[in-house]
Amino acid sequence: MQREPFTALAAVYDAIMADVEYDHWADFVLTYARDGGLEPLAASALDLACGTGGFTRELLEAGLTVTGLDGSAQMLVEARRRVPGVDFVQGDLRSFELPGRFDLITCVFDSLNNLLSAEELGRALGQCRAHLSSGGLLAFDVNTRLGVRELWEGDAIEGVAPLPDGSEVHYHWSHHHDAEADLGVVQAFCRVDGEEFVEVHRERGYDPADLEPLLAGAGFARWEIVEYPDYAPPEADVPRVWVFAWAGAGAP
Repeated sequence: MQREPFTALAAVYDAIMADVEYDHWADFVLTYARDGGLEPLAASALDLACGTGGFTRELLEAGLTVTGLDGSAQMLVEARRRVPGVDFVQGDLRSFELPGRFDLITCVFDSLNNLLSAEELGRALGQCRAHLSSGGLLAFDVNTRLGVRELWEGDAIEGVAPLPDGSEVHYHWSHHHDAEADLGVVQAFCRVDGEEFVEVHRERGYDPADLEPLLAGAGFARWEIVEYPDYAPPEADVPRVWVFAWAGAGAP
């Protein structure tokens, strides 16, 4: 019943996450990019930790030329089915190597929190910087330390979601904070047609004070750390922040 993260979950992920507002997130990112002088209709984008392609599709529909990258082969199977015509590749956030450079790199839905040390996150940010065009923009969100400690009210979510074949997925996801390791731990239980599996997911929270030296070390020219959806400076008790980091020329 125990499975590796983002393997068995891939087949039911979109059903469970049907209410995720990828379209609003894309508008948030692209509005910021346009205000900074990036023209999406002429831009290339790399969507990191693209999963099943929910955010990737929004970028494609906005007119960008998009590549999607994820570490899970199973998630990429779903992405290729969901968003045909996009180049989806398997790769590690800490070490991926792709030809060419991109005007926009995105990594959403707290995916970078899956990197469990500052060193790993710094390596990923360095790879992002190396793959950005001059004047290009990196946009990502992360859960803060508070956000990882207090992920959900009641520390659980559960429900039933319909699947395309007419069956249903029953899910119960529980969360706890491992104080010794300072990690959030989610046990994601799912049942489909009597078959059950559990995936255990771990996240480390990153506050603005953690992110800024990593962005500087990765070579970014300028960045802003803000709250969604109004781009306001983050309050001390915010559970999630968004980061916009510019590479070289063209930074606002």
